[in-house]
Amino acid sequence: MKPPFRADHVGSLLRPHELHDLREKVRQGQASAGELKQAEDRHIRDVVKMQEDVGLQAITDGEFRRDWWHIDFLHGFDGVELGNSDIYGDAKFKNMHEQPPTMMVMGKLRRTRPSMLDHFTFLKSVVKKGVPKFTMPSPAMLHARADRASIRKIYPDQAEFWADLAQCYREEIADLYQAGCRYLQIDDTTIAMMGDPKVQEQFRNLGDDPKKDIALYAQAINDAIRDVPEDMTVCVHTCRGNFKSTWLASGSYDYVAATAFSTINVDGFFLEFDTDRAGGFEPLRYVPKGKKVVLGLVSSKVAELENKDHLKRRIEAAAKIVPIENLCLSPQCGFSSTHHGNNLSVEQEKAKLQLCIATAQEVWG
Repeated sequence: MKPPFRADHVGSLLRPHELHDLREKVRQGQASAGELKQAEDRHIRDVVKMQEDVGLQAITDGEFRRDWWHIDFLHGFDGVELGNSDIYGDAKFKNMHEQPPTMMVMGKLRRTRPSMLDHFTFLKSVVKKGVPKFTMPSPAMLHARADRASIRKIYPDQAEFWADLAQCYREEIADLYQAGCRYLQIDDTTIAMMGDPKVQEQFRNLGDDPKKDIALYAQAINDAIRDVPEDMTVCVHTCRGNFKSTWLASGSYDYVAATAFSTINVDGFFLEFDTDRAGGFEPLRYVPKGKKVVLGLVSSKVAELENKDHLKRRIEAAAKIVPIENLCLSPQCGFSSTHHGNNLSVEQEKAKLQLCIATAQEVWG
């Protein structure tokens, strides 16, 4: 079967404690970047084997080399720097003191070197079974989560900002393809989060029209993947935030579905549906015929294991809107969107992945 697979996963996996400790030692100057890379290589080999052993067909590196799922990739482009200014207002992870650093655009966006190409080449070299899958943040994440004043200063003409950013993405994706990547996932929290009236208000306070932003962000993805060859599967994943088992937003897909689902030119959508915060399946009516929908019904945030029969009933409900042959199953997000990880154990993580596989086998055979 071509990706996305009946039982799939979003990508990030719980980091081993050794990586947490080493990463902190590197920050304090007590260990070298080379020591950290050696440990990452070793643990990535182990986590690839874990995925193969449980029976997953999509294999990732667990994002073990990243601190933050989106910031690390975007920081790989010239012009993107990191700061600590508090630009998010109330749009913060709930009950958490620590928040992501702020991206600042301090110069023209250029890709003078690969951002994460070496991450993929190592992954591909150690995968023995399955399809190596690479994940990257949507270009929308730079516009949505960076300091907007810094963008305006460097790019008075917004069209030039989007053109430069799309070119950076196209160059990275082209190199990934040449390296053998045939399964690419674009992660974009803005699509789901725009369903939250508080998030809409935040964007209005920045001088934006949220509806126009949705169209702008959809077009940004299309521009980034414009030159992708036919034999490369591209999916979009969207959720409402994922950091230490907490979240950023609540709200259904109703506000965004007509634009996002209808116009983003990808092969499939990974969608968060594990709690009532995501609303119902009705907005799936906007997904074009033939495109896959990966139902994120299993929670990566909580340790409790979902009931298989309940998952089957929810799949049946979604199949009233999208044909069951176009549906798949996965956790709603990664298990460790940041290096901190969600509040569950590796064994509980494995049980969640095994549940997706077992349920998918019973539903689709």
